[in-house]
Amino acid sequence: MQITNLKGPHGIIHIRSHNTLFQVALLRHPPVSLPAGTCYGRTDIALAPGWESWAEAQAVRLEPIAPAQVWSSPASRCAVVAGMLAARLDLPLTLDERLQEIAFGEWEGQAWNDVPRAALDRWALDPPGFSPPGGETGTQLMARVADFGRMLIGQSRSCIVVSHGGPLRLLPALLQGQAADLLARPPEPGQHSIITFGGRTGDCRKIGT
Repeated sequence: MQITNLKGPHGIIHIRSHNTLFQVALLRHPPVSLPAGTCYGRTDIALAPGWESWAEAQAVRLEPIAPAQVWSSPASRCAVVAGMLAARLDLPLTLDERLQEIAFGEWEGQAWNDVPRAALDRWALDPPGFSPPGGETGTQLMARVADFGRMLIGQSRSCIVVSHGGPLRLLPALLQGQAADLLARPPEPGQHSIITFGGRTGDCRKIGT
């Protein structure tokens, strides 16, 4: 086993590279039953109708990577999807709070257009340090997502991860030892990617969207 220390924007990320080939499938939950443009972060919102057929298709698509585990945010919009995947593929399911969406505090449930422009500007100027009133900073989000990523690399087993836009805008870069951007474009609802690990150098490559 080789250990590589990779400098990220918020400290050292320790990546353990193995000769064993494994794959990590990253899925964002499907669309929710809310008007577009609503800030919902930690608010537990039901999925829009039709999510079951999407989950069934994902189970068929992901079976070839031979996952050993399904990981999910505890939010019901992720957990119900993860539960169906785990049942169809006969896999253990673990709900992990590190995969939760960023907490938007007092902004939860508001239309993004109703959030004060000045607050959004402060967020854009300081993504790591800014937090909505009663919410979570970007640094806090980055720390828990990086911790989860280190665990996945340490286990080196193929798995499925079901989460939200906030964690999933960071996790692909963190898994690959790259600098994660808190303002990067997140995956769309229902979008998935697969990252493959293997070889002595610990190379990773995104092979699906």
